[in-house]
Parts: sequence; C-alpha cells; structure tokens
Amino acid sequence: MKKLLLIILINAFLCINLNAAKNLYVSYKEFPKQVYKNQKFQVVLKALVTTNDFDNISTSFSDAQNIELLNPDSPWEKVSDNVYENVFQFKAKDGKFILPKFDVNLVKENESIEVNILLPEKIPYSNIATKDKRFSNIIAKELVLKAYKTKQYNNKESLTIIDIDAIGSNLEDFNLKGIEEQGVSSIKDEYPNQNLIYYFVMPVHKKKVIFNYYNTTTKSFVDVTIPLILQNELVSTQTDLNPNDSNFEKYKKIAVASVFVLFLILFIWKRNKIYAFFAIIFFILSAIYLMPNQTGIVKEGSFVYILPTKNSTIFFKLDTNEKVEVLNKKSDFIKVMGINNKFIGWVKEENFGKN
Repeated sequence: MKKLLLIILINAFLCINLNAAKNLYVSYKEFPKQVYKNQKFQVVLKALVTTNDFDNISTSFSDAQNIELLNPDSPWEKVSDNVYENVFQFKAKDGKFILPKFDVNLVKENESIEVNILLPEKIPYSNIATKDKRFSNIIAKELVLKAYKTKQYNNKESLTIIDIDAIGSNLEDFNLKGIEEQGVSSIKDEYPNQNLIYYFVMPVHKKKVIFNYYNTTTKSFVDVTIPLILQNELVSTQTDLNPNDSNFEKYKKIAVASVFVLFLILFIWKRNKIYAFFAIIFFILSAIYLMPNQTGIVKEGSFVYILPTKNSTIFFKLDTNEKVEVLNKKSDFIKVMGINNKFIGWVKEENFGKN
C-alpha cells in the first residue's frame, strides 16, 4: 500500500513538473558598456524557444526612467533553430536613466501562454563636453561631412548648406554653438544610418567653421572643418539672388524714366503728337518697372530652395507662415524675398498664397 501511494505521488510530481516546464528563455546578447547624454544606443535581446506550439513573440516594457525607447514595435526575428533576436533602440536623456523591464511573451491565438521577465542592466553614464564650445552635441560611431556649399546671403552674411552622413548617431541634436541663425533642412533616419542637411548663416568675412563630435569607436573627440568659400568672392551684393538689387536693373529703371521725361519735355516744347505717343509708351514702361513687386504668403512647413529645381539644395523649412515679396517666376517655382530681407530663395508655387 505504501509503495502504491509513493508511486502515485511520484507520478503526480512528474506530471506537475512536465506541465510547468519552461519553453522560453530570454537573455541579453548585447548592450553598451557606457552611455553618453543624448546618445542613441541599442540593446540586443536573445530568446531561446523550446517549443513550436506558439504563433509569435511579443514584448512589453515597464518601469523605465529618463530614457526614450525609439522602436517599441520592433519584431522578433528567427536567427537559427529555436533562437530569436530583437534589437531595441534607446536614447538616454539623463544620468539617472534606467532601462525598462522587458516582458517577453509567447503568444498563441492572441493570448500569452508564457512570459519571461528580463530585469534591466545597469549601464554607466557620462555627460561629456559640457564646456566645449566646439561640441556639436553629436555622439557617433562615424561621421562624414559629405558636401558643403556657401552662397552670399546678403551684403554682410553668407549662407552655408552642409550634408552630413553618420552611423549610430543623434544627428537630430546637431547644433553649432555661437551661431544665431541655423537649423535643420531635412533629416533621414534609418538607424543606424542617418543623413542631415543643415544650414547656418555667418558673417561674410568668416572663412571656416570648426565643430567636433565624440567618436564612440575611438573614444575621442574628432574635429570637422567646414570651409566657407563663396561661389563668387567678387560679388558684393545679392545680384544673383535678388534681381531688384542688380545695378543693371537700377540703371534700366533710371534710363526708362529719363527717356519718359525727355519725350515729355519734347512734347511740351514741340507740341508734336509723336513725342506724346513715345512719352505715353515710356510712362507705361516706367510705371511697370517702378511698380512694387507682388506680395503674398508662403505656407508654414514649406521648403525654401537654392534653385528652382526639385533636386536643388534646401535652404531651410519655414516654421510659420511667412509674408514675402515675389521677385521672379520659373516653371512651378517662385523666387521670393522675406519681408525686411529675412531670406531669399525659391519656393514651390503650390505653397504660395496671396494676401
């Protein structure tokens, strides 16, 4: 009788353990040894699944502090038999950041059949270059200045457009200290690869700008020099940008007005109708030339281009509706000047509206 009871208990114990057997084992495969302020970094999780009786793997997050999860919907990918991996991207905002708890679930028919909770790893944090005036706020594995272009913006300032590629970086935080007018024209983020088109305005006598970034591969600061070379150093005004400022335009207006005055005097003196006819023609031309340019509004969110082409470099993106003066038209583009010479460039006609 005792033996029978013992056998029953052993079988019951085996059944309980068989039913409670784990099928999901989750661990860290990769995480950084150190993180810097505003740095983007990735954490790679590994899941070993010892059953095929499930539909998918899901992840939820809890108890994170001072950190931003950039891809919460990242899917699990099978890398070998029974092994799955997921890459989660984060951005640390403060030294007191805490990674979230990772609740990894085996899901079948939209219900969780097993869960494994992975506790957060502690990662050292550093706030670097707080007093470095050249630091651009960028932390990257690699950064390359692909291209740069400088044009005269007005009589005292130049406008420079730069094109930057970076890997494992935070290009959205790029900033040049000590420059008042600057901003993002466009940014493409396909992490770990990023591309940034950026503009800034400098005094025309400045010949270069130097910034640095922190390279996480070499663990050192790297200087990047941007030469400020005007396309035409002899240009002292915005003739190519603003046709109204052209000496040729000014002389043409003066000449037309002078001819009108001449024919008006000849008509008063000679009382000949032919002089009156020419006086009227040149009066009309003078009125056209001296008439103020059309004004309008460029819509918020519009891009301002260097040239009237779709592939032209972008000056910047307008943050608000901007009142402008029309300088020229070409195809589907309109050349505009912001009131008080705030900016000059080309905008798409569809983004232009009348007052």
